[in-house]
Formats: sequence, C-alpha cells, structure tokens
Amino acid sequence: MGVQPPANDVEEEPDVIEFGIAALDARLEELEVSFPADADRLREEYGSVTVPVDAAGTEITLADALDGTDRRRFDSEQDLLNALHPVFEERREKASRSVLARLRALVPF
Repeated sequence: MGVQPPANDVEEEPDVIEFGIAALDARLEELEVSFPADADRLREEYGSVTVPVDAAGTEITLADALDGTDRRRFDSEQDLLNALHPVFEERREKASRSVLARLRALVPF
C-alpha cells in the first residue's frame, strides 16, 4: 500500500510513502533475500528489519510478522508476501483503532 505525502515545495521527498506489503516487498528487494526460505532463517537474518504497517509510521519487525503466521517455509517472495498480508492488515487495523491513531486523524497535517 502507499499514500502520497503532504505537498511541499521540496522535490527531494518521495512521491509515495510505502507501507504494509508494498514496503515489505521493497525491503526484501533491498536486502536481496533469496528463496525458497524458511521462517527460522528469515527470522535469524532479517528479524530486526522494521516495516511500516500504516501511513502514520506504525512499524512491525519481520520477526513479529513471521510469528503471526503458521507458515514455516516460503517458496518465493510472492508466497511470503501472501502469507504475511493478513498479519500486516490485522496490525494496521489495530493501530487505526487506537486512541493515538484517532487523534492523529484529527490533525490536518
């Protein structure tokens, strides 16, 4: 997922803020993760990698995301993204229902 950041006159800002599975996909590409991969190896090598789950910047570590699924082996990057998608959605929904998230939604900037 992604959302456009607030407009300003600085052109060095990214066009889109990535979060959720789109952000995880980008991180996996940066880290050059190879597949097939098992959850233990991913947790050991990349478990501390954080990924934003919403546009407000709420984050989850890859280790926590892996703990949220019962899958232990992933044949491809797409297989991993599909398995973790429900985990990211659940975390995003929980964050959006928090009091802090509701207060952030009221602030126009």
